[in-house]
Amino acid sequence: MTTISIMGVPEHFNFPWTEVIKVQPFAHKGIELVWKDESRGSGAMNKAIREGDADIAIILTESFLKDKIEGNPGKIIGWHVKSPLIWGIHVSAKTIENTVQEVEKAPFLISRYGSGSHLMAYVLAEREGWKKEALNFELVGNMDGAKKVFLEEGMPKIFLWEKFTTKPLVDEGIFKRIGEIPTPWPCFVIVASEKILNEHREVVRELQQLVYQKSKDLIIDSQTPKRIASKYGIQLEDINEWIKQTKWAENSTIESFDLENTINTLKELNLIKNGIKPSLLVDEELAYLK
Repeated sequence: MTTISIMGVPEHFNFPWTEVIKVQPFAHKGIELVWKDESRGSGAMNKAIREGDADIAIILTESFLKDKIEGNPGKIIGWHVKSPLIWGIHVSAKTIENTVQEVEKAPFLISRYGSGSHLMAYVLAEREGWKKEALNFELVGNMDGAKKVFLEEGMPKIFLWEKFTTKPLVDEGIFKRIGEIPTPWPCFVIVASEKILNEHREVVRELQQLVYQKSKDLIIDSQTPKRIASKYGIQLEDINEWIKQTKWAENSTIESFDLENTINTLKELNLIKNGIKPSLLVDEELAYLK
């Protein structure tokens, strides 16, 4: 049996993927789809694509584009989520600070360098007018790592993570959300490794279309919010709010403008030195670049 490994964060965004994988649509061809949760985020998934530990990964746009420019051989085959990601700006509930302005000099807790939690710190600093060269970072691995720091320490430290994923910890009184910042681009791309594109391109194409169809079906299914809330341990009212502001991709069209905008922003923030043509980021047999 051939195995295709698919990696993503263990969060509600990836519900269409886990639903498709559950039915094993290629078992009759001797192909097993295996889902791998990666709680450490996009930096870890970029590494997995580079090193052959994942065939397909659902990665934050800004994180993959930076890594692609730095040599990642993977290719984008489509969007997964076309709406922005709304990042919560969090501190420990133990701190006295209650506004973003009060934590200008606080270090950022990040999953790893090159991850979304790292790159979005620069977007936040740009918005707030902070000195980007003065930013400090502490590696915590994932959300559980940030939770450990917040439980043990009372000093102000900032943790950026998707706001509905962290909402249970806010409700529990461990995290305190003091603001929000959206990505200025569609938030998740589907990335395929060079190896899987060479060996199983048509299966990847069919899988891509199955996920897009599942996304269409889920969004009109009245039971979807309840199922997502139950699977990911998030309050139903929060999932209902999240669904209203989220747009799963339903086809493989990619707008060049969105990629160019992300690249230009990364350059303006001095996170990359050189740009790259959108056509070099995308597998144009599986994604339609407009």
